[in-house]
Amino acid sequence: MATTRFDMRLDEEVKAKAEKASALLGMKSLTEYIVRLMDDDATKVIAEHESIMVQDDVFDRFINACEKVQNPNAALLEAAAFTKDQDIK
Repeated sequence: MATTRFDMRLDEEVKAKAEKASALLGMKSLTEYIVRLMDDDATKVIAEHESIMVQDDVFDRFINACEKVQNPNAALLEAAAFTKDQDIK
């Protein structure tokens, strides 16, 4: 059940199109339609920004590089210290 409110103003033509789309999809209300759109889009955007897709050969090269790792150089140690100092996660 919804527990928060979101108010917005929009152009009459946009509202009319959204109401028609809502009706065509059998939605109970314009609110239901907009909430579904927001939820679907937010899920997609978050997934795009929280994951990375690479081709198999790129991943294989990355794993090989990780397995051949040597002690970190000064620049890498400084970068790690900087991120820790800045509380970057």
